[in-house]
Amino acid sequence: MPANTASSLESRSFDEPDEKRRPDKTEVDVVSVSGYTLGRFRFQPGWSWAECIKPVAKTDSCQSNHVGICTGGSITVEHNDGGRITIKAGDSYSIPPGHNAWVEGDEPFEGYEFLSAAEYAKEA
Repeated sequence: MPANTASSLESRSFDEPDEKRRPDKTEVDVVSVSGYTLGRFRFQPGWSWAECIKPVAKTDSCQSNHVGICTGGSITVEHNDGGRITIKAGDSYSIPPGHNAWVEGDEPFEGYEFLSAAEYAKEA
C-alpha cells in the first residue's frame, strides 16, 4: 500500500471553499490541501440520497466510497446487501459503494469526508 504524504504546509477554510455543490437539501463544500480533496457535507432534515442526490448522480444507489467523521446530527445508511448503520456525531465511518442514506430526526447532518469529496454530488 502506498504511503500518503503531505507535500506542503497548508491550511484551508471550508468557509472559503474551492467549490460549492448545492443539490436539494444538500451543501457540499470542497477544499484541496496539499493535493488531497476534502469535503464538508451538510444535509438538512428530510434529506435522502434517493430524493436529493440520485437525480444528480443518475445511478440507482450511491456509488461513492466514503470515509469521514460525523460532527453533527445523524444519518442512517443502508447498503444494497441489507446491512444498515446509523452514524451519529463523534462517529468515524467508512461506507462502500452501493447504498442509500437519509438524515435521522430534526437536526441537520454534518460530516467531513476524506474520500469521495472530489466527485460527490457533482452533475453526472
